[in-house]
Amino acid sequence: MENLRAIFKHGKRRPKTYNPREDRPERTTTELAQPTPRPRPETELSGPSSENSLPDSFPGGVEVLHNCPDAAVDICFVHGLTGNRDSTWTAHGQSTPWPKTLLPPKLTRARILTFGYDAYIVRKSGASSNRLIDHATNLLNDLTTDRASCNASSRPLVFVAHSLGGLVCKEAILLSRNNPESHLRGIFDGTKGIIFMGTPHKGSWMADWAKAPASALGLVKSTNKSLLGILETDNQLLESIQVNFWSMIRELREAGRRLEVTCFFEELPLPVVGTVVSKESATLEGYSSFSIHADHRDMVRFASARDNGFERLLGELARWEWQTRDSAASPPSRPMGEAQIDKPANLYFYSQGPGAQFNAPWGTQNNNTGSGSQFMGASFSGPVTFGKNPSSEG
Repeated sequence: MENLRAIFKHGKRRPKTYNPREDRPERTTTELAQPTPRPRPETELSGPSSENSLPDSFPGGVEVLHNCPDAAVDICFVHGLTGNRDSTWTAHGQSTPWPKTLLPPKLTRARILTFGYDAYIVRKSGASSNRLIDHATNLLNDLTTDRASCNASSRPLVFVAHSLGGLVCKEAILLSRNNPESHLRGIFDGTKGIIFMGTPHKGSWMADWAKAPASALGLVKSTNKSLLGILETDNQLLESIQVNFWSMIRELREAGRRLEVTCFFEELPLPVVGTVVSKESATLEGYSSFSIHADHRDMVRFASARDNGFERLLGELARWEWQTRDSAASPPSRPMGEAQIDKPANLYFYSQGPGAQFNAPWGTQNNNTGSGSQFMGASFSGPVTFGKNPSSEG
């Protein structure tokens, strides 16, 4: 404005010299009345949102961070919104994801994987149009293919998912649950547990916040509104995923199978943005939940094995790994129709007095008085003597 006053006062414009503050386009009265949009902060929300920071080719699909020929469990990491399979799990000042450096010495029987999908919601070159179900389908297919390639299709599987990645995991498991393709049902059959880290099970106000830069002064070319929309607290698809997930949990319990679930939530707010996913949204009723002393982005970036958040996460993973080892070491269960009597040799069935004398003090006695087999379905591991109680003979 001082420049304009000087021009009108002296009647002519002075020779122009370049000044970046003066050479910006003049704003209209309407524009001047509007608040200046705040610069978009870093997110994962997972890293700088600058267009220059986005890779030309996205690191998608499954990558093996640590192979283990005699693995007892596969652990698959799935990143969240605007993250990728490498940077999301890499601490500040580090060059390698911590699941590759910190976990193998602690979990010696685990094969460690990471899955990548294009979850950038805003970019000048064009955001991916994939919906959540598309990312979940890719996770299901890629993970199935990887496990089949190393003869691990029946190996127990654990997911560690951050933010939106938790919703992708839940949808992938649900897609596997009753899939018409038998090979794709292996993910549902093999899933031992899920660790949710800042997953918005009940939505998040992050959706409204993330929409703001997309419409600011035409700075972006396209926005994946599908991924943003599902984060709204009243989104029907989000609610449907949650209902179906609880239905699956109930079905597993009735079948005698337990799906391990642990939730982690952020303690600190992001600068400017605040808390991205509240404790109420990040936790599931009936399951253990723990906090991590970090914001939404840094809650999945551990710099050392002494990090308290890492120790809490490792505690859950180590417990589940040992459970899979114990399950593998246990003898396979036999058909329920077979009566098993695994006792030492010289097992006696004592008969004294008239009438049916076959005693079954720990079960139900079935007396067969006709001809034919009298102990149907029974099998014995040692010699069996039928007759009088030898201790009663003089």
